Amino acid sequence: MGRITARRPVTRVTIGGGEGGTDAARRRPDALAVEEPLEIRVRGTSLAVTMRTPGHDVELAAGFLVSEGVISRGDQFRSAIHCGGPGTGGLTGGMPGGMPGATASFAGSSADGNTYNVLDVTLASDVPPLDPDLARNFYTTSSCGLCGKASIDAVRTVSSYDIALDQARVPAAMLSGFPDELRRQQDVFDKTGGLHAAALFDAATGEALVVREDVGRHNAVDKVVGWAVLNHRLPLAGTVLQVSGRASFELVQKAVMAGIPILAAVSAPSSLAVELAEDSGLTLVGFLRGASMNVYTHPDRILLAG
Repeated sequence: MGRITARRPVTRVTIGGGEGGTDAARRRPDALAVEEPLEIRVRGTSLAVTMRTPGHDVELAAGFLVSEGVISRGDQFRSAIHCGGPGTGGLTGGMPGGMPGATASFAGSSADGNTYNVLDVTLASDVPPLDPDLARNFYTTSSCGLCGKASIDAVRTVSSYDIALDQARVPAAMLSGFPDELRRQQDVFDKTGGLHAAALFDAATGEALVVREDVGRHNAVDKVVGWAVLNHRLPLAGTVLQVSGRASFELVQKAVMAGIPILAAVSAPSSLAVELAEDSGLTLVGFLRGASMNVYTHPDRILLAG
């Protein structure tokens, strides 16, 4: 798995697990989810730094650019290259749809010092130059992709897609099975217990189109959206975005920007997430666990038996 996981020694303590009911301790190796910074550059200009789990970095960058309103179509994303900074080399590889780019499943640094933690993206010539105010040239944590935003108004990005017109419908019984399918495909979580996940499902068939994991829930969603960018699948009409944790404002925004009509979470949404979902025409489902769920907005897309 390259740099996705790392092994470190840990002292395992078991209360009352020793001889005669005494506490026991033993050293053992443990698998950890890797967390490293990724600097996203556009045409050589630094746009953002985020903490992420390496892997699917090109998808992460592409999805991030959709979320920020920089691009809205797959043909606007031309190429990506990993570079190690001044004086170091880079790497390109193949991406779906025939677009040149790179992946990030490499272990450690290369001989030329490339750590694969800097990704430079080239966009189509018709994409306007970046607004200097858009750049987030500072550290953001893996748990909050919006920590540097000055105000809520700054993140109400206008989507290219009107999801209120999306006629997608999903049976409640089918929807209830999505969290288990998402969990079943969390390979790295099985080894580390430390990653969020996001999956995209076809609302009509229930097919899992793509599953991605990351230490940051917003990164996992960006990787899913980025997959759609690289496969020329935007807008993501007729789909359901399933996330492993709570539904924040930012996750709703990312769904809206990608044209996703339904967002489901196993935990609670925030009040601002519900407000944005209502205003945008997105169906927001929370506490999706077993046979029950809370539908916070636009419940007409959830079909009930009988």
